[in-house]
Amino acid sequence: MKKLIQAPNLAIATLWADVLNDAGCKVTVQRAYASGIAGEIPPDQSLPELWLTDEAREPAARALLHTLQHPPERRWACPACGEIVDGPFDRCWCCGTAAPPIG
Repeated sequence: MKKLIQAPNLAIATLWADVLNDAGCKVTVQRAYASGIAGEIPPDQSLPELWLTDEAREPAARALLHTLQHPPERRWACPACGEIVDGPFDRCWCCGTAAPPIG
């Protein structure tokens, strides 16, 4: 097993773990409940960590984590109503139409 990353909180760690596991990079969340003793140990020692079970998948896991931490910015015009949509949204916030495919 190899430590991939320390997450800022349990919610983010769980989200990252779910995405990585779905992509075939089997990870476990360690220190999931250590925040309860944060005052007794240094704060950075109580944060959850993601550990990769198959070290051969490390490059793929790190690439996916990078994408999760830095989502691509996108600006598109809704094909139905013409509203300009900024950010990582995949639906128009005005009418709900799906974003056109990237590319």
